[in-house]
Amino acid sequence: MHKDLSSGRITVEQTPFIIPDFNVKDLLSAIPAHCHKRSMFRSSLYAFWDFFLLACIYKLATFADTLITPASIPNPYLYCFARFALWSLYGFAAGLVATGVWVVAHECGHQAFSESKTVNNAVGWVLHSALGVPYHSWRITHAKHHASTGHMTQDQVYVPKTRSQLGLPQFQPDQEDLRGSSVTQEVMSELWDAIGDTPIGASWGVATYLLAGWIMYILRNASGQHRYPAFTNHFDPSAAMFSPHHRNQIIVSDVGIALWAAGVITWIYYKGFAEVFCLYLVPYLWVNHWLVMVTFLQHTDPILPHYRAGEFTFPRGALATLDRNLLGECGSFMGWIGACATHGISETHVAHHVASKIPHYHAWEASDALRLRLAQSGIKLEGRPSGWMEMYRVFRECKFVEDEGDIVFYKNARGLAATRPIYLDNTASDSGIEIDKDA
Repeated sequence: MHKDLSSGRITVEQTPFIIPDFNVKDLLSAIPAHCHKRSMFRSSLYAFWDFFLLACIYKLATFADTLITPASIPNPYLYCFARFALWSLYGFAAGLVATGVWVVAHECGHQAFSESKTVNNAVGWVLHSALGVPYHSWRITHAKHHASTGHMTQDQVYVPKTRSQLGLPQFQPDQEDLRGSSVTQEVMSELWDAIGDTPIGASWGVATYLLAGWIMYILRNASGQHRYPAFTNHFDPSAAMFSPHHRNQIIVSDVGIALWAAGVITWIYYKGFAEVFCLYLVPYLWVNHWLVMVTFLQHTDPILPHYRAGEFTFPRGALATLDRNLLGECGSFMGWIGACATHGISETHVAHHVASKIPHYHAWEASDALRLRLAQSGIKLEGRPSGWMEMYRVFRECKFVEDEGDIVFYKNARGLAATRPIYLDNTASDSGIEIDKDA
């Protein structure tokens, strides 16, 4: 970033982003054919493994809890701290592993668990309902998200807000370059004051996203498609995001959530809120936390484009995502744990968008093959490791996009964009796209 003293403009050097011009066949041909094979037996083993780990974590925590007694730790403050630390660690570990269960259920929604649609939907309904997720409701909107990733008016989640939606002022071309490469100091100050970007505000925003973002999206379409009516939710069969033929599926999803809620309430009635809070609700909040962190950072970054209808294609949308190493910013060992516990959902996301029926145990190989193909065109879609500091950075750098333009990039609170588009050719095509017929 540098300042031109004669004009008073602040100019930033923008990183070029190559706008992909692949068709679906180009991308799929890069992935080995056997990566598309689905095995119910193998997928089930991963589900059983996740539940086995959860049982081990529970048994280890309860055993350790028997060792923490007033006799072994006479100091009452240390005794309370030891128990708090133990059950906090349990909640973190159980939540991370339970996110792996969520990933298996998510693959059921993509028909990646097995070759049988009936098996996929039955297993997905049970697992997602147990985690408080309306299975079919979310499956339908998630399929639409995959079909229109990065589309300003068709994508379903993490849709950027525009300048007008935030009520930001519009400036003259001699004051502000709409591509976000330069602004005057006057514009920068006015935008900064209007957006109100501060470290405390950004930290609060990240915290609310991670704690309540998933629940708010399901209940009231928070961060979802802006053209839907206010308070659109995933429990209403007549919601704008659904079609009439989805009605029975939404009701089945609602039944699953009703049974889940009844089970949690019954558990609280017989065993008390404290037990349910420690054993289930804290891990449940961690699952929601990891879900929001992973998905937000996969689709939100100043280097990623968003498209309007004039430039959108399915391949471009699929490649408007990032692979990131979950917990990688905490060190390579924690990154390895994060990738294993969550079945690589964060590390293999680009390939998942290219071919969503690929099961997670083949996604690693598919990702490696796809990266080699993209590298031949100079495209690299691997972002920084996921974590709280990365959430904070992205939250501060991604404030709004312009109302005009078929390809837009996020701008920060100063009105500057870190990225600009460049083209290689004009051969992009939607031919061959496979979309979930139920969506």
